[in-house]
Amino acid sequence: MDWQGWFALSLAGVALLLMSVGRFGPHLVMMGVLVVLSASGIITADQALAGFSNSGLITVVAMFVVAAGIHHSGGVDLIVNHLLRSPRSVRSAQARIALPVALLSGFLNNTPVVATMIPAIHAWSRKIGIAPSKLMIPLSYSAILGGTLTLIGTSTNLVVNGQYQQLTGEAGFSIFSITAVGLPVAVIGLAVMLLLLPRFLPDRKDQQRFGSMREFTLEVAVAFDGPLVGKSVGEAGLRELERLYLVEIERDGSVVTAVPSEERLQGGDRLVFAGDTQAISDLLRINGIVPSVHDDEPSLSKDRAERRLVEAALSPQSEVLGLTIRDARFRDRYGAVVLAVARGGERVSGNLGNIRLKPGDVLLLEARPAFVTRQRYNKDFLLINDLETETPRHDRAWLSWAILLVLVGAAAGGLLSMLNAALMGAALMILSGCCSVGQAQKAVDVPVMLTIAAAFALGAALEQTGAAGYVAEGILGISSGHPLLTILLVYFAVSVLTEVITNNAAAVLVIPVVLSMTTSLGVPAEPFVIAVMMAASASFATPLGYQTNMMVFGPGGYRFSDFVKVGVPMNLFIGLLTVAVISVVYGISPVA
Repeated sequence: MDWQGWFALSLAGVALLLMSVGRFGPHLVMMGVLVVLSASGIITADQALAGFSNSGLITVVAMFVVAAGIHHSGGVDLIVNHLLRSPRSVRSAQARIALPVALLSGFLNNTPVVATMIPAIHAWSRKIGIAPSKLMIPLSYSAILGGTLTLIGTSTNLVVNGQYQQLTGEAGFSIFSITAVGLPVAVIGLAVMLLLLPRFLPDRKDQQRFGSMREFTLEVAVAFDGPLVGKSVGEAGLRELERLYLVEIERDGSVVTAVPSEERLQGGDRLVFAGDTQAISDLLRINGIVPSVHDDEPSLSKDRAERRLVEAALSPQSEVLGLTIRDARFRDRYGAVVLAVARGGERVSGNLGNIRLKPGDVLLLEARPAFVTRQRYNKDFLLINDLETETPRHDRAWLSWAILLVLVGAAAGGLLSMLNAALMGAALMILSGCCSVGQAQKAVDVPVMLTIAAAFALGAALEQTGAAGYVAEGILGISSGHPLLTILLVYFAVSVLTEVITNNAAAVLVIPVVLSMTTSLGVPAEPFVIAVMMAASASFATPLGYQTNMMVFGPGGYRFSDFVKVGVPMNLFIGLLTVAVISVVYGISPVA
């Protein structure tokens, strides 16, 4: 292997390291890799940009739009309302979630399915008296297992298929090619999940994460004849207090929210602060600040048209991850103020401004009404409990399902390619009004698309420079060239990578290596490629390993250890089960 191969391999290692650290977004890392590979001449400009026109990537974009059509027409609500009802036990409740979610996730992107189900299951859990912590992980795991049922179940399957076509020139896989392996794995996996999870999941009742407003806010007033009257918030020294944030000002029956520094204070203003409530004595030492005369009822407990209290979970793509709340400048960035932070189902106490934000943190925000509208086009929050989203077009719910059935039928029957069927389905969703153009645009996750497209460039470099062949020879040496053992090693390599970087990037990086191995072994590539698809999707061990895990992390009140406790055994079991099913389906003998 020459220097280009070592350079490409080193670049892949650096990319893995940067993505696993989480300081930079995967799309930024992979786009940086693309620039370096193209500028160094290791791959041509055409090869660097080939991923953006890959049929697998375009199919993913189209399927995001199809899923948006089902979501915004109320198609998922149709299923939820008919199937949840009144279970008699925790296991029965989990089963009512698992079966429909797995089936839906086989034909839709599982992210919108889970996003739709979270608020419904949260409300349902209170109604039936079962803790959300008993239901949210089963929701995510069911969506993950359901995604392995068909080629369109996850974006990863489509991306792997697209890269396989690009590297081999073959026709690729049909919509149900993965079903022979995915269906028995999903059925057995769901059965084991329903058998064991009720016992091992934590039972954390749906206590109010943020408790009483008095626990994290305090109120004072501006003295009528004091020195602060007429001064701006900034001039009064109330903007950069060490342990407190000025949230809002109540004045003459109205409210000033997300208070700007230029706001002028008036006598009798009622000031609401969030942060360390023990700092009340420090606040009252300021000349012109007096105790509030309305201690009977906190201002934030009253409904006001000028403000909205919102619970939001931070997404892995949020711009404020790693920043302290003070440095994140929520007021300037979002027109909102952080009142409190919950992590692991419990409120984080202490100095609010110094809390460093992490993925899955649930924030209690006091925001202007415009915040709600803006978040429809923002990827910073995975879950907004109080978003007044547009009412679903329930009269088109059945139509959206009919469009999906036509799409699947056309692809399965060979009438259209997977790409053309997906494009046709996306167009019909928009033209029929199941979703608007704006909703379709919002449904497309641009960072994910950039990550996938740029990862194709690194995959091409590994293939072209011989680095993929070098790694393949190393794996074959460990497995002594035995096909089934090689599949096992490939599966767990992808599984580990998926837990530390994105599942799509993990799959795209491994496929060139897999194709080099199958060429050396002289065996069909299909069972190996199926193993990569399954491993990249079946990520249970950490909340960071799969987006649906992160989505349920906050609403379920989970801690990181909760996922490790049930997810690591699930990863191992599903991995061994998948390899066993592949050996049966493809007739690969376990004996050398």
